[in-house]
Amino acid sequence: MIKVHLHPFASYCWKALIALYECDVEFEPIMEDRERIAKLWPPASIPVLEDGDTVIPESTAVIEHAAPAMVTGPEARLWDRISDGHVMTPMQKIVTDRLRPEGKSDPEGVRLAHVQLEAAYALLDDRLRTREWLADGTFSLADCAAAPALFYARVVHRWDEAALTGLTAYFERVSARPSVHRVIEEARPYREFFPLPWPDYAT
Repeated sequence: MIKVHLHPFASYCWKALIALYECDVEFEPIMEDRERIAKLWPPASIPVLEDGDTVIPESTAVIEHAAPAMVTGPEARLWDRISDGHVMTPMQKIVTDRLRPEGKSDPEGVRLAHVQLEAAYALLDDRLRTREWLADGTFSLADCAAAPALFYARVVHRWDEAALTGLTAYFERVSARPSVHRVIEEARPYREFFPLPWPDYAT
């Protein structure tokens, strides 16, 4: 059985878990142990998958190996990259800036991250006004990436839900999907570790 090193609250782990749950992949979850992970993958980022002697880091690569049915085509790959680069990355910038030592914060970087999120929200809204899912007419790698990125981005920079109706409807739809609902619930006990206030609207 494959093993997946992860933390239930980590957004990139959500991405991989959603795909594994979608495909009913049997795996052994192993709670994050940085020293142990670093021996497998020196950057010690998560998730990391072990399949026998094969070690695969990074969420997209994990999905490609263990849940290839989620990689439906070029559109899925493109919107996976957009979700990671244009939603997940600025979201993480805002979150991690709060963890910097006193006097080491990056207010300009945080401001730009908020601007980047606004632009990404508009792009996604335009895409989703006429589509149920992000790519290839089906739930795919792209949605596995978008769901956690949007969940946490909405916590740190809520979009105008009345104006961006395509994005809002999609978020409601993807959040209700059983695989996504499952990761949300599995992560709920760890919310106290979030370094920013957890808003009431982020149930």
